[in-house]
Amino acid sequence: MNQYKILLSTSVLLFITSGILYALALTNYVGFSVAAAFLLLSIAVKYTNNYKGFSFTLVIFSAVSLSLFQPQLFIVWGGYKLTGLIVPLIQLIMFGMGTSMSMKDFALVVQTPKGVIIGVVSQFAIMPTLGFLLASISKLPPEIAAGIILIGCSPSGLASNVMSYLAKANLALSITITSITTLIAPFVTPLLMKLFAGEMVEIDVTKMMWDINKMILLPIGAGLIFNQFLKGKSKWMDSAMPIVSMAGITMIITIITASGRDNLLNIGPILIGIVVIHNTLGYLLGYWSGRLFKMPEQDCRTIAIEVGMQNGGLASGLAQQLGKAATMGLAPAVFGPFMNITGSILASYWHKREPKN
Repeated sequence: MNQYKILLSTSVLLFITSGILYALALTNYVGFSVAAAFLLLSIAVKYTNNYKGFSFTLVIFSAVSLSLFQPQLFIVWGGYKLTGLIVPLIQLIMFGMGTSMSMKDFALVVQTPKGVIIGVVSQFAIMPTLGFLLASISKLPPEIAAGIILIGCSPSGLASNVMSYLAKANLALSITITSITTLIAPFVTPLLMKLFAGEMVEIDVTKMMWDINKMILLPIGAGLIFNQFLKGKSKWMDSAMPIVSMAGITMIITIITASGRDNLLNIGPILIGIVVIHNTLGYLLGYWSGRLFKMPEQDCRTIAIEVGMQNGGLASGLAQQLGKAATMGLAPAVFGPFMNITGSILASYWHKREPKN
């Protein structure tokens, strides 16, 4: 507890210092001060039971704060544009997902297909439609608005499995829905983007399919092979992959925030408001799609989380492949940290309430 108090006090002092530095127009130091404050706070919450789930999100806030105040640190290194790292990082994350998967993750498709079908259909019906409606009324520039649709057309994210576990939902169903939506994304996402965003940006369906295959199917396939033949034989790698995945997600969001900093500062409040609506309606409509078909409470919680939480990394990679990381990539960059906050809050709420059918 002493460590928690020391870290928390130091973090508060750094936030106060950041405000003073900003008031004195010493902006070159504000980013480092805010980043350090969030980083210490992320370590501090690990010592708590109720808030330790926010630790990873606070690490993202730390990196994003630095990228907003010091964007030059995350744009070019030695003449190399760091946006070129986005796709390799996604491939590394997807490889990590593959190493944690096995054929038993798909057993529910045969055993209890109803929940899987409702979850997958809800994922690719609710979020793309919401994204299109919100983008249409947002009055944002077409490329930025298309990013809202892009995050909606993406499959569910890996964080949804963690949140389902914490929410006392159906973890097996969560893993199955995440796996299936991810594996069919190379075919479904480009078609949905062409349908909903084709008038905003040019969408080459065939190229996008190949890009997603490179980012998803190939690395996941390699991860599955690793899991089949080497799982447990390289214990250091088994332990390292979750950490590598989290670091990769943080780096992707940081690079996109830095490259799109000016756009984000101009339209930030509007985009944040749209992300809030998109994310929360995803949870709400996902939950009630389960209730509509009389699914058990555990399954309804699972579908809510699967629908509301998207694969922001994949959306960011697609924006980069289209050469629009600084515009289309902004919505995924904002959606990622926000969904971790709302997902943690929702999971904590449900964790205290036993599911009743």
